Amino acid sequence: MQEARDATRFRDLTLAEFVDRLASSEPVPGGGSAAAVAASFGAALVTMVASLSQDRERYAAHEAMLHDAAAAGRALAARFLDLADADARAYGAYAAALKQPRDTDAERATRTAAIGASARAAAEVPLDTLRACLELVVAAERLAGRSNVNASSDVSVAALLADACARAAGANVLINLPATDDPHWAQDTAEIVVQLQAAVEDLALMTREAVGSGRPRDPIPPVDGE
Repeated sequence: MQEARDATRFRDLTLAEFVDRLASSEPVPGGGSAAAVAASFGAALVTMVASLSQDRERYAAHEAMLHDAAAAGRALAARFLDLADADARAYGAYAAALKQPRDTDAERATRTAAIGASARAAAEVPLDTLRACLELVVAAERLAGRSNVNASSDVSVAALLADACARAAGANVLINLPATDDPHWAQDTAEIVVQLQAAVEDLALMTREAVGSGRPRDPIPPVDGE
């Protein structure tokens, strides 16, 4: 029964079941999975707002962007849920590495190597979540002022969730870096986290300001070749 429970994807749980799992004394799911699940809500809101705006004369000039946003939100929502599962698996492997025996020199060496490798994996997953948060806030910013005004607050919520989850994912990256087996990679990764979080924060602020202004925005110019 325990194996069946552990094999369940978070997407297959009810919301209440996931919250119960999160509130338990088990180490997973933890903050990384919570951040990814919360970000999936933001992605779903992007799709909702785009869908509420499509095929409406008022937003006809934005139809191509709305189509792309709806698809992007749907894909990101699924991606975030996959990342929630991946985060739990990665941290589970790290926790298992910490429990490896260390009575002999050989065992200590094996344990140290396992900790380093699993810590890196445990950092890489929330780093992917952080990158996906940037994609999410890009989609939200594009919708601001170009989508159904009755759902404008939902665009702001999507941006706020992207920002909060980017901060959370970044924290989960940074906490694992000291245990990784590659200090140069750890330093580079820490710098990437700062850059990505700043980019997400800036776009989230731009989104909220665009929504708050209440002014419609011009269509996004097509990319050359489109």
